[in-house]
Amino acid sequence: MTLELVLLPAAALFAVGLYGALTQQSVVMLMMGLELMLGGVVLAAAAVWHHVAPVAEGQVLIVFAVTAMAVEMAVGFAVVTALFRAREIDTTDDAAKLRG
Repeated sequence: MTLELVLLPAAALFAVGLYGALTQQSVVMLMMGLELMLGGVVLAAAAVWHHVAPVAEGQVLIVFAVTAMAVEMAVGFAVVTALFRAREIDTTDDAAKLRG
C-alpha cells in the first residue's frame, strides 16, 4: 500500500469534516465535523509515520491520540447534553448568547 492511497482518504475525511464544521449550526454536528477533521489528521500522521519509520513507537502515539479524541468527544457531548437539558440550547448561535 502506498502512502498516497492512505493520504487520499485522510484528505477526504478532513475535507468532509471541514465542510461540516463550517456549514452546520448544531453544536453536535459541529463537534462531529471537528472529530472528522481530527480523524483525518491522525490517519495522515499514522500513514506518514509508518512510511518514514515503520516502528511500533509511532503506533503507541496514534493510539494515545485516538484515546484523547474519544475522551474529548465524551466531555463535549456531556457539556452539550447538559446545556440542552438546562436551557434547551442546541445551536451555536444560542450557545454564544450564554456569555456573562
